[in-house]
Amino acid sequence: MTGSFTLAYVPGVTPGKWARVWQERLPETPLVLVQVGAAEAAEKVRSGEADAALLRLPGDREDLHAIPLYTETTVVVHPKDQELADELSVEDLAGHVLWQPLDDTLEWETVPGQPPVERPETTAAAVEIVAAGVGLLVVPQSLARLHHRRDLAYKTLTDAPQSRVALSFPIRDENPELVEHLIGIVRGRSVNSTRGPQQEPARKQEPARKPQQRRASAPRQQQKPPAKRAKSRRGR
Repeated sequence: MTGSFTLAYVPGVTPGKWARVWQERLPETPLVLVQVGAAEAAEKVRSGEADAALLRLPGDREDLHAIPLYTETTVVVHPKDQELADELSVEDLAGHVLWQPLDDTLEWETVPGQPPVERPETTAAAVEIVAAGVGLLVVPQSLARLHHRRDLAYKTLTDAPQSRVALSFPIRDENPELVEHLIGIVRGRSVNSTRGPQQEPARKQEPARKPQQRRASAPRQQQKPPAKRAKSRRGR
């Protein structure tokens, strides 16, 4: 199998372990990794710039398949010198300004906390504002780790919406065989998995059967003729 396969991924997602497995299984087909913004990942796949993408749900799924892989923990990013409980609920955010960047993928029925003056364009920009000591930020834990700073910390938010990381690819896929390989890799299937494209196993040759010989019927036992009855002798 030749050519290459382009996999886009959003910030916080780490596809390196899957890329290593791909290289082992498909050494003749390079896997090209391209990091893209969360807001543009779906469009990269639709336009054909990427064959598939690792993105966050919920989000834009028009004309795309999406296979959920795992769910991320939601956390609150705050200045390190701000004392907060180790585990927070949405009610604990009521008195704080909560920044919601435009690339946020969390679906809130009602955004908690105090509304900010404006929405930052990106999560990275929101992190800079929080580091300046203004408000809080709610994000998936992988993004909090990605934007880690010494002057920031984060705590688990127990009752907030959660983000799921998914593998997305076009409904009308032009590389179905390669996508099936990738699905098998991200789901942890072995190379000998029964799902996905694979070579047809060779049929076992059954040993030739010897022609069955007709069993000779057992000879019938000849019945002995009944013994002759001795003639009785009459007295003289």
